[in-house]
Amino acid sequence: MALANEIMGFSVLKNSSFVTSSNILLLNSHFSCQRSGNRVCFSPVVCSDKNRFQRTTPLAAITESLVKIAPELAVKFTVRAVITVRNNSKQDFKDSLVKRWDSLTNLIRRNVVLQLVSTQVDPRTGTPKKSRETVLKDWSEKSNVKEEIVNYTADFVVDSSFGVPGAITVVNKNHKEFFVVSITIEGFACGPVHFPCNSWVQSNKDLPGKRIFFSNQPYLPSETPAGLRALRQKELRDLRGDGKGVRKLSDRIYDYDVYNDLGIPDRGIDFVRPTLGGEKISYPRRCRTGCLPSISDEHAESRVEKPLPMYVPRDERFEECKANTFSFSRFKGMLHNLLPAITAKFSPKNPNFKGFEQIDSLYSDGLFLKLGPQDKILEKFPMLKGSSHAYLLKYDIPKIISQDKFAWLRDDEFARQSIAGVNPVAIERLRVFPPVSKLDPEIHGPQESALKEEHIAGQLNGMTVQEALEGNKLFIVDYHDIYLPFIDKINALDGRATYATRTIFFSTPSGTLKPIAIELSLPGPCSRSKRVVTPPVDATTNWLWQLAKAHVCSNDAGVHQLVYHWLRTHACTEPFIIAAHRQLSAMHPIYKLLDPHMRYTLEINALARQNLINADGVVESCFTPGRYAMELSSSAYKNWRFDLEGLPADLIQRGMAVPDPTQPHGLKLLLADYPYAADGLLIWDAINDWVRTYVNHYYPDPDTVCNDRELQAWYAESINVGHADKRTESWWPRLATSEDLTSILTTLIWLASAQHAALNFGQYPYGGYVPNRPPLMRRLVPDENDPEYVKFVSDPEKYFLASIPSMLQATKYMAVVDTLSTHSADEEYIGERSNPSIWSGDAEIIEAFYKFSSKIGQIEKEIEERNRDPKLKNRCGAGVLPYELLTPSSGPGATGRGIPNSTTI
Repeated sequence: MALANEIMGFSVLKNSSFVTSSNILLLNSHFSCQRSGNRVCFSPVVCSDKNRFQRTTPLAAITESLVKIAPELAVKFTVRAVITVRNNSKQDFKDSLVKRWDSLTNLIRRNVVLQLVSTQVDPRTGTPKKSRETVLKDWSEKSNVKEEIVNYTADFVVDSSFGVPGAITVVNKNHKEFFVVSITIEGFACGPVHFPCNSWVQSNKDLPGKRIFFSNQPYLPSETPAGLRALRQKELRDLRGDGKGVRKLSDRIYDYDVYNDLGIPDRGIDFVRPTLGGEKISYPRRCRTGCLPSISDEHAESRVEKPLPMYVPRDERFEECKANTFSFSRFKGMLHNLLPAITAKFSPKNPNFKGFEQIDSLYSDGLFLKLGPQDKILEKFPMLKGSSHAYLLKYDIPKIISQDKFAWLRDDEFARQSIAGVNPVAIERLRVFPPVSKLDPEIHGPQESALKEEHIAGQLNGMTVQEALEGNKLFIVDYHDIYLPFIDKINALDGRATYATRTIFFSTPSGTLKPIAIELSLPGPCSRSKRVVTPPVDATTNWLWQLAKAHVCSNDAGVHQLVYHWLRTHACTEPFIIAAHRQLSAMHPIYKLLDPHMRYTLEINALARQNLINADGVVESCFTPGRYAMELSSSAYKNWRFDLEGLPADLIQRGMAVPDPTQPHGLKLLLADYPYAADGLLIWDAINDWVRTYVNHYYPDPDTVCNDRELQAWYAESINVGHADKRTESWWPRLATSEDLTSILTTLIWLASAQHAALNFGQYPYGGYVPNRPPLMRRLVPDENDPEYVKFVSDPEKYFLASIPSMLQATKYMAVVDTLSTHSADEEYIGERSNPSIWSGDAEIIEAFYKFSSKIGQIEKEIEERNRDPKLKNRCGAGVLPYELLTPSSGPGATGRGIPNSTTI
């Protein structure tokens, strides 16, 4: 009890020299009020300790109705702050030495200085009321504490007219930064005052000045208490950049730039890449790093190569747990790719898999890794098993072959993955047959498709094509227009051979899909430029059909990674995040709503520019588009529309649903058993209801939305600067009412959480077995007139394995998608928040959040029930994978499920 009193500040108050028997102002004190003429007098009533400090639940809200004492009765009293700091578990010798030195100097000069700022202004000076500056009392004493979380204390002296604390400033005179999780002040009559910080406090040698943290009480700009107005503006000014200067890793500056850092022009012409964003090639803006120009091109930013970190504002960097998970995954990937890389190094050519059994051995037998005396280090890694300096390096079995080793060969599984796989957002209802290209015929040739009625008529269960169209029975995955302009350039690359594909699906009476035709297109008017492959009738056509499906999967893998995943969930949301930090105060209620959905996104996007989407990076190495990957991505941005990014709008736009107010979600799915859409609508509605409750609480009328200058500045900057190349588009949603705001915020939260999860965390479960989803193809489908047709007929398995990625390409890709599919142990999932009861100071909002969290739990149970329903054949059946990509919760690792709050990987 004595320790608890000390931590919470009670013993300090009892022993304070400012507290006497005649003047008492303590936590939860009660006052009697009497009116005498025009003066109101307050008399403190002393409460027993038992009643005074009794509280059963945390208090989230801070009330403004703090009792005010008449000046003649003002007394000084002491309140206590508990500052929660998170330590890094790993420290090198230099860090330990610096920490020790800071501990010693703290005894002399008191290195961590804090000051409370009231919500009120002193009427005599016109400036905010402030406490006396104070220091952390136990910084040196706890310098050797090894726990991850350490609580420090500090005492503030204020008087009874101070009011409610609304901000706290921190000055760090140490040489080393430290991470503040939160600060709680005990001792005010209003109850505990919480300051959720979750921020690094830099040494004032790196960032001079005071760090400002606001309490958890949200305020619209027009409602900002007088004592906090100047600090609110100062904090925003400190975060904004001006487009100039080199950034230090310790900076907290948010600014915009174009994608001019993907190429490496100093290495030669082969590593030059066009700038994305601007007049020539439209693209969203990214976070500016301020790196100097490259030597050979002043318009290209110089590269920061791994392992050196790229700049993102300091608080956007991975925390230690996430950084360790990511580093371990990369190390694991490096080891996974080590032996294939060595084999390729000494092989006369890039070796193919010798047979499917060699692919299977990656999961069953593994690879032996012999590294010698350093094996003691490797013993710590669970994926390495063995003895005598030989370690068995095995890949986890991908889910696609975990229940049925041959599922990937079946047509129904190929079709099922278009609605329940890693990319379920490309399929559309076929409205016109044959499909027609939208490309310029003068540049790209005839717009007509090679698909004819005779190709599919026998596959429609007795229907005519027109009847199937009118009955909403035909669907298409169409990659013709996005790939065709790049095909000649891609096929000119070494080890690349691809088509622009179209795949037609028919909806069967059982509710499943079956592929009924694949169109393979090349540029030009020659006889081979457009070819249709239909389901097999014999052994030869079976292998041709498997090759055609592999080309479709290759097309799909490229567009999935570069458009649906990277562009639409990573790149297009980044400007909204940058603008939020620049224009929305941390005390703004919309900032508090968006905060968990912005976590880690800028860091993972920077890492992608460094290692994945850069010249000669993983995407160029492993995916069909090669060096033209980001140009293909930018071509897709031309058709990107924010107003169609919400799930209902996207489903309607693709013809996969129609509006229907009688249905639970206001629309009817044309494929009732469409797992991504069915589960997604549950999540979408839960997010939408939560956001609407939140928004209506703070914006009861349209004028409140229109007059919120921070909110309007955030949205305007997101469009006019962050998406500058599309700022004149008429489709941008307006922001004039609470319903407008609800729609915009729901879309952003959906993209950052559920949409990203659906597109990302299935990459290894489905793509980890490369024949199921080859990311690139190296040979075209042979024709009877081709010289290679004889080789194909004589050994079709060998031809197939020579067409998909080589061993080195495959293992490199597998290692990467394994990393991308992995959850870290500190992941925060939808419906979760750090400090869930105090992240907001508004008790009604806290209650609404818990209702949202409960709803997410109910949705998870409903999804689990659907996965056990034998009538839903696209998610339940012999060898059929349950659809879990939109199941909200998950443990760490590559689980194939879980919806993090934000785009974290």
